[in-house]
Amino acid sequence: MQETMMTKADADPKACDAWLRADASRNAFGRLVRCLFAERLLDPGALLWARDGRQAWFPVWETRRVLHFTDLRRAPAGTLQNRGHIEVLDDTGTCHRIDDAASLIAEVAPALAITPAQDGLEHLLRDLSDSMRNDVLARCHRESWSADLRRDIAAAGASGFIAYLERSLPPHLAAMALDQWGALEGHPFYPTWKAKPGLSPEDVRALSPEFGARVRLRISALRRDWAYVETMPQAGSYPDWFSKNFPGLWRDWTEGLKARGKSPDDWLPLPVHRWHLDNFLCREFEAEIASGVFDPDGPEIMTLPSMSFRTMLPDTQEPRPFIKLPVAVWLTSEQRTLQAKSIHMGPRLSALISDIVAKEEELRGRLEIFTEEVGMILRHPETGDEHPGRFLSVVYRNTDSLAREDGLVPVAVAALLTAGPADGRPLICELIARNGDESEAAVRAFFRAYARTVIRPTLTMYLLYGIAFEAHQQNSTVLFGPAGQPQKLLIKDFGDGRSFAPLLEERGYHLKPFSQKGILPTSFDKDISLVRSFVIDACFVCHLHEMALCLSEQYEIRGSGLWRILREETAAAFDALRPRVSSGMFWQQERAAFLESPWPTRSVLRMHLERYRDYRVEHDLPNPLAEAE
Repeated sequence: MQETMMTKADADPKACDAWLRADASRNAFGRLVRCLFAERLLDPGALLWARDGRQAWFPVWETRRVLHFTDLRRAPAGTLQNRGHIEVLDDTGTCHRIDDAASLIAEVAPALAITPAQDGLEHLLRDLSDSMRNDVLARCHRESWSADLRRDIAAAGASGFIAYLERSLPPHLAAMALDQWGALEGHPFYPTWKAKPGLSPEDVRALSPEFGARVRLRISALRRDWAYVETMPQAGSYPDWFSKNFPGLWRDWTEGLKARGKSPDDWLPLPVHRWHLDNFLCREFEAEIASGVFDPDGPEIMTLPSMSFRTMLPDTQEPRPFIKLPVAVWLTSEQRTLQAKSIHMGPRLSALISDIVAKEEELRGRLEIFTEEVGMILRHPETGDEHPGRFLSVVYRNTDSLAREDGLVPVAVAALLTAGPADGRPLICELIARNGDESEAAVRAFFRAYARTVIRPTLTMYLLYGIAFEAHQQNSTVLFGPAGQPQKLLIKDFGDGRSFAPLLEERGYHLKPFSQKGILPTSFDKDISLVRSFVIDACFVCHLHEMALCLSEQYEIRGSGLWRILREETAAAFDALRPRVSSGMFWQQERAAFLESPWPTRSVLRMHLERYRDYRVEHDLPNPLAEAE
């Protein structure tokens, strides 16, 4: 059905525009309804359900009105999926349909369980509108991009999009093409998933991965005595590392400094995003430029932005390290700065995890990581203040795990859940189909292997070492074999990774923590609950639960079958690790938290309404593994 609609839309631009706007509107409604009830901003217990379990009514007593959901479906973990229209019935019996997400917010605002910040509703409505606009732009681009790819796939005789990329691009660029493809839908719980306030539509198109963007970076210069550098032990000095990994840029950068009468020995190369440079740094860091602390001139490199928007892969045939940068744009829940803790902790955690994996037989065959080899940030030489450096900083991430020669195919999880260009089905279906069997039994077997691939290394690192991977859809990549079978988990982004010091120390490891006023800590030594909730929220709620929802809907698998598989694989991981967990009480506590107790997850919509006065607000979801027992 989706393929037919895409073809019609290609033939009729007006129909295309109307269809895409309707699709974006459905997307916005679905996210908003899900968040409102999941976060208990509206009481899901107040819903009055029709006998068929598909229609529901929600009374807004404060205004004597009733919302009618014409097709609302219940799924595990308290998930409400809005598939139909939403109507409003007033006390005169008049009924009208709500046409946009902003109107829905206006209707339910009097019934919200919290009091928003003074400007909370205003900001939410603005961001919803901005998100909708950008979603339509992205889906319009996706139509023409998909049409081009369908022709290319057919001409190559490839069996699908992933197979086509494997044939036509080096492994690292194929993985990046999939990463950009997966940027369309965004985080499942952000109702303002495409909001980019401050960016014009032209900038959104030019800079965003969902448009297949190519973005230039400027290799500027930072005074060596104004820089703090953190490296993994094997990286050596930053200049040596940079000259080895970017030899052409290093040559052009040093020659440029000499031509400007400066000694390269006094400076360090600092990549900056061109939009960030032109629209923020040249204004906000005018004093540092004038005083000779920061030199904005230098050579440039073309890069591909990943789905995080500000982590860039050099667009080169030979793989080069990812470059993670601050960009002074608000995306989802925060301005995309790069704080000091990411500079300090990324290389430290990368070194620690690499050491653990090298010595841990259970992990070597199941887990790979994108190591963060080098980080640098502006640091005042006298006061040690690194706060302004959140806008002048960089982290480099190794790409060795993408430059594969073993036949494994890396696919970002967000891309697996995104409709492919060939048939409109989620890309994970292409991998399932590689074995020639898409029966329900085959899908269940695939999902069991997938769940085991994700759960085993994640729980091993958590239960034995107290290290929490933020294994959500953006940070997780799965390595698949030639027949589409899941083989390994590939994880990135350790700057915000949480850890529990007592478990690390119990196994003879020590992680130097980062502590700075105003920045939330990531290492804990008394209460493991914040580390645990990090694992559950990212890996189980945002990743595995979403995969189970996707496959259940795509293959019409009824009931809680896939969640029962999740329960069995989680229980099996706990059983396998039990002999190595020193405390039986701890093992039982954690097993109950994952398998029986409600799942904590971030209250994203509430944080938005309260204007982020607290970044650690959580709510509990009914545990779908307990329900599936």
